This record gives sequence, C-alpha cells and structure tokens, in this order.
Amino acid sequence: MQSMGLLQPSSARSWLGSQCSSSNLIVKKTIRVDIPVDKYPTYNFVGRLLGPRGNSLKRVEASTECRILIRGRGSIKDPAQEEMMRGKPGYEHLNESLHILVEAELPVEIVDARLMQVREILEDLLKPVDESQDFFNKQQLRELALLNGTLREEGSHMSGSGSPFRNSLGMKRAKTRG
Repeated sequence: MQSMGLLQPSSARSWLGSQCSSSNLIVKKTIRVDIPVDKYPTYNFVGRLLGPRGNSLKRVEASTECRILIRGRGSIKDPAQEEMMRGKPGYEHLNESLHILVEAELPVEIVDARLMQVREILEDLLKPVDESQDFFNKQQLRELALLNGTLREEGSHMSGSGSPFRNSLGMKRAKTRG
C-alpha cells in the first residue's frame, strides 16, 4: 500500500524531532521596522496599523504567525500615561522613535520568509494614502461600524419602522379610504 510509505517520513521526522534539541528546529528572530513619523508627523500610523479594536494587526499576526509590537514615543495612546511610564523598567523603548518590532519563533526553514512577508505588509501600511483613495481605511471604518452596530449599507432602505407605508417585504400598502 503506497499511502503507508507517505506516512513514514512524517512519523520518522516527528521521532527525530523529539530526539533533537528543539533549538535546532525552531528559532526566534526579531526585526525592527521604523515608522516614518518624522516625514508625516500628523498621519495616524498607529491607528492604521491597529485597526478597529486592534483587529487589523491581529489579522496580520494570525496570517503570518508572528508577534507585532508597536514601540517608541507615541506607542501609548494617552500621552500623560506615556510620560509617567517613561524611564520605568520595561518601558525603555519610549525614549526611542516610534517603531514596530516583529518577533517570530518559527522553524528555521520558514522564519526568514515570514519576517520578510510581515515587513512587506507593514511597509505597505506605512505608506500614507490620501483619505479619498484609502481603500484599506474604508474597510477599517466599515468594520468598526459593523462592530458598533452602526453599519448602514449604501443603497439599502431603512427598516420597516422608518416608513408607515412599507410592510416587512418592502412593498407599499394598498391605499384605503377612511
């Protein structure tokens, strides 16, 4: 039976993997991507990266299996809190310019490709786009409206309660005398 032969290498690999030190197979690498706040001081890069409730960043993390951290001056939403945290252990990054750290702990064969993939995605998101041409931002705003329950589709009619002359099927009622 040929399917047995196909299963052997993976079972042999898992046996070998359990015998070898995992540090030979899984590596942890970190890259830094600078955010161009000096060129575009008024552009909301952090909001663009995070998206509604952090969902945009979470999707990039899930699709690439990498951890993405926004660090540096401006990485904490509340400036007063950021100032309070500056200089404390674990917050040394607040003395640096705004940047992104990408951490990957993946098999050695794919770690570099994944980091390169994340870098390309982030660099694309870090290119300021005119608001009228920003499809990504429009999608984020639509998602936020959906999450908040305020989404109104273009071209859709108001609910039946909006007009006394429409029933639940959207048809006009017959006129009656009276």
